Amino acid sequence: MPKFRATGYTLIELMFVIGVIGIIAAVAISQYQTYIYRSHVQRVVAEAGSLKNAVEICILSGRTMVGNPATAGNCDPQATGSNLQVTAGNAAPTIEAVWMTEGMGVPQVTLSNTGASTIVATFGNVAGTPLKTDPAGTVTWTRQSSGSWSCRAANIDPKYASPACPL
Repeated sequence: MPKFRATGYTLIELMFVIGVIGIIAAVAISQYQTYIYRSHVQRVVAEAGSLKNAVEICILSGRTMVGNPATAGNCDPQATGSNLQVTAGNAAPTIEAVWMTEGMGVPQVTLSNTGASTIVATFGNVAGTPLKTDPAGTVTWTRQSSGSWSCRAANIDPKYASPACPL
């Protein structure tokens, strides 16, 4: 009669493998969260920055009030709603009814043909918790009267900051 030899892994070996997988998962999840929050910041920087051309045209054509462009002197920066921003903005007056009812937000735009003009996006809605906790993070594009643009972020953890928009 042949001898029966047991094959397979011992309980200790299996527990060791599960422990290693648990450690790897713990590190991976925290790195993934950081990646997600950084992508939120990058997206809001790009969304707010996309208004620069429209703001530039408004200023160069002498329209320095944000509002329905059907009214003389008004400008519509033509923002699209973002679910990462709060609804306090004024950058899309002609579609305000759409983004106000859907939990979307647009940046706050101030125009000036003599001083600085700004595009300020404030994190909210479905943005990551570290970005929207009080005080909420902001991304501010500033146009100097010389026509140059700069970007600054505020109230954001440095590990989430965008190289395109430093703290």
